[in-house]
Amino acid sequence: MEIDKKKCVGCGNCHAVCTIGVIYLDEDGKSVINQDECVECFTCYRVLRNEGYPPWFVRATRKILSLFRLGYLAEVDVCPTGALTPAELNWPRSIRAQFSDPTTTHPGTGIRGRGTEEIKTNDVTGRLRRGEAGLVVEIGRPGTGAFFRDIEKVAVALAKLKPQFESKNPITQLMVSPETGKLRDDILNEKALSAIIEMKIKLERIPEFLHALEQIQKEIDTVTSVGMGSKCLPDGTIPHEEWIRKAGYTLSPNGKTNIGLGRPLFKEEGS
Repeated sequence: MEIDKKKCVGCGNCHAVCTIGVIYLDEDGKSVINQDECVECFTCYRVLRNEGYPPWFVRATRKILSLFRLGYLAEVDVCPTGALTPAELNWPRSIRAQFSDPTTTHPGTGIRGRGTEEIKTNDVTGRLRRGEAGLVVEIGRPGTGAFFRDIEKVAVALAKLKPQFESKNPITQLMVSPETGKLRDDILNEKALSAIIEMKIKLERIPEFLHALEQIQKEIDTVTSVGMGSKCLPDGTIPHEEWIRKAGYTLSPNGKTNIGLGRPLFKEEGS
């Protein structure tokens, strides 16, 4: 995203809606975007309505009002002059929008947003079987984002434990080799609002992976969120909960339970 300084009047409305907080007033009193930090989520462009006023009109109005110690404040959900300008995104810059703009379809998976359904469709797909756990690690959040060089550090640390990375996950598709977790060199300095690494592991290895994540968190300049899933047992218990507690961690009370309304595309032996 770019800001046309010929149109910008420095109202500051775009500052408040920036998901990363990287829009600020320049020395000339007009807004500017830190291009290194911008994740190309297009939120400012989508949220702010373009009132389409000529810049000279807004500036003149402000100057006249200032003579009477009055001010002109645009409504908070508008850009008075339409100064926000979407830039043409070429590779590798375009990967920022693929992971950060929820209206962009990820080319590798055909899914919008971060490009993955995660393990929420397990009732239908059967990706997780008895004795297995699905582990998802989200790197970055609104307000901070994540550079792919930090995402790579997490992927490399987990790859050493030899999980089964989800082949349809967009981060897996960016790996030079899932055996090492190494990502493509040309994207490492790009930034996303957040990205999800997804894998399958044995239930008893949950503590090992959680401890590895705790260690690598100290080496990256962003935040991580961890999600875990497993197939409910016939008595309604959730197998992964026991192993998380054994690892010394507390489960969030905001857990989700899918009730299996989808038509299964598989049949597990013994079920």
